[in-house]
Amino acid sequence: MTTYTAKPKVVRAADGSWQTKAVVSLTPSAAPAAITPWYGGSWIRLIQESYPGAWQQNVELASTRDLLRFPPIYTCITLIAGDIAKVRTKLTARTERMGRTVWLESEVPVDSPFLRVLRKQNHYQTRVQYWEQYIASKLINGNTYVLKARDGSGRVNAKYILDPCRVTPLVAENGEVFYRLGTDHLAELRQDDIVAPASEIIHDRMCCLWHPLVGVPPLYAAALAGTGGLAIANNSATFFGNGSRPSGILTTPMHIKQSDAIALKDSWESSYGGENTGKTAVLGDDMKYTPIAFPAKDAEMSQQAESAALWVAMCFHVPPYKLGLKDPKFSNMAQANQDYYSQCLQILFEAAEQCLDEGLELPLNYRSEFDIGMLLRMDPISRADVAQKYVAASVWAPNDARELEDMAPVDGGQEPLSQQQYWTLSSLDERDPPSATPAIQAAPPAPAEPEPPPPEKDLAAMLRQLDPTRLRVVNG
Repeated sequence: MTTYTAKPKVVRAADGSWQTKAVVSLTPSAAPAAITPWYGGSWIRLIQESYPGAWQQNVELASTRDLLRFPPIYTCITLIAGDIAKVRTKLTARTERMGRTVWLESEVPVDSPFLRVLRKQNHYQTRVQYWEQYIASKLINGNTYVLKARDGSGRVNAKYILDPCRVTPLVAENGEVFYRLGTDHLAELRQDDIVAPASEIIHDRMCCLWHPLVGVPPLYAAALAGTGGLAIANNSATFFGNGSRPSGILTTPMHIKQSDAIALKDSWESSYGGENTGKTAVLGDDMKYTPIAFPAKDAEMSQQAESAALWVAMCFHVPPYKLGLKDPKFSNMAQANQDYYSQCLQILFEAAEQCLDEGLELPLNYRSEFDIGMLLRMDPISRADVAQKYVAASVWAPNDARELEDMAPVDGGQEPLSQQQYWTLSSLDERDPPSATPAIQAAPPAPAEPEPPPPEKDLAAMLRQLDPTRLRVVNG
């Protein structure tokens, strides 16, 4: 067995840049003493036997390949892998703004080498394809192994997902971790028994129940339900392949030999079974065909299949309404998606982000994130209501709300808006406090009502009111 350590070998790529491939980034070194694999006898027995005594009862779980044929298992794996793969990965940088630490994507240079490897993982996979395989390997096998390739400066410039069945974790006596790698031509590993140090492998794993280097997949817990579900599906296919007719018994009052009975049975099945169901049969020697009644308990086949599907969903932490088994208990899809994210996807996102940060050896002021905003995207009415409240509360600028709807920014909309009468807490704190016992002032007297203006005098009316006997003529 040969142990390898990372030592990049520089090669010139087609575009003129200096790069290195994964296989040449591993060079032989002295092997550490007493490297032992992780597996042991107890682990092997757990895989081979579904429960104690199962092999004596001829009870055997379906293989991994067969379990993937069970629709609920296939749906859970592809649903989770697809939902994570469609989320964009971004790189953010730590920035100080007004005395606070924030992580902004806009602070990362567009030519950052870390950003390039997030956008294009390797030469044969897109971002979506890479993350689909990454999550599927973790859900099916419990472990995802990624081999890192480095450029001339030792920085990671490509990532290759390895076949988990051809990778074995190893532990040295001093506690160091290594990985034995098998042949993988896509990763340009052209020989078996290559031992790479843990620094060259990104190892993401499910919950480790027995060994810290071995993740246990949800498929392990769903194997029994999947085996039962497959048996139900196979029985149903056989029944409907027989024209939805139950089996029957051929009887005759005459005594027949065992060989004749077998020949008669084979002739009947070939002539009137399968595609020949429904054809006219001619019976002689008082033979009768008596169909076996369809057992009442078989009518519960759909309920049993639904129970198997619910168990599978439980193992993968997928809400049943995502598989169409039950109606969601939420008033809108935004709440349902948040529930699905919290109980199923969040731990997978967090684990992948941490593996990326450590695997790419990001500086302390950088971190990778999944942009889960599109995953939790609400309906248009709910988005408009949320945007209106955030803008009115001066949390968002108008352009922030427009960006979420893929709309171009507008002039003057780059800053949050606020009303003029609002005061900051610091400004209110600088104001003079009111006196402890303010004096009570009497209310001012009400102003006196103005006197009404005198009525206008009517000269003609006044002359009519005069006594003519008192009038005298004054001669000038």
